[in-house]
Amino acid sequence: MVKLVILDRDGVINRDSDAYIKSLSEWHPYPSAIEAIARLHQDGWTVAIATNQSGIGRGYYDIWTLEQIHDRLRSLVEQAGGRIAAIEYCPHLPSDDCACRKPRTGLLERIKGRLHLQTLEGCWMVGDSLRDIQAGITSGCQTALVLTGKGQRSRHELDDTLADTWICNDLADFTSRLLNQSS
Repeated sequence: MVKLVILDRDGVINRDSDAYIKSLSEWHPYPSAIEAIARLHQDGWTVAIATNQSGIGRGYYDIWTLEQIHDRLRSLVEQAGGRIAAIEYCPHLPSDDCACRKPRTGLLERIKGRLHLQTLEGCWMVGDSLRDIQAGITSGCQTALVLTGKGQRSRHELDDTLADTWICNDLADFTSRLLNQSS
């Protein structure tokens, strides 16, 4: 089995904002999330990120700004002893009806291709919204909802069909649970 954890970004790794994260100065990672990513990597897990970024399509920020944020994220994770194997993002508006915007699976498929995987079965998708969980399930992933970001609101949207989804306080809680299970 491939040990892969795919993370949503806003609300899972960093504080989210209904006004969008439009600049590096607005991007505030959860310290425990950076450490959690490093712990996953140190335990042999590959970590990737799949993030909807419709703020680009809305004209709130550009790809250069997004890359600044992702470079800072990679740097912090590396300083903590971890590594992010891939970051895939969807710049489209919800109305664009693209294949990559979660809950569709395009971002996860791109990660699968970049990492040369045959399947995502047995991998993990961790998010703070129902669309993250839906994308993970459709792709064959095990899923976890974190209660940071929009997670508290999203928890109420989960129904009995998503009963296998782990509910975790935050990414650090998910990581501890996963690493305890696999040891």
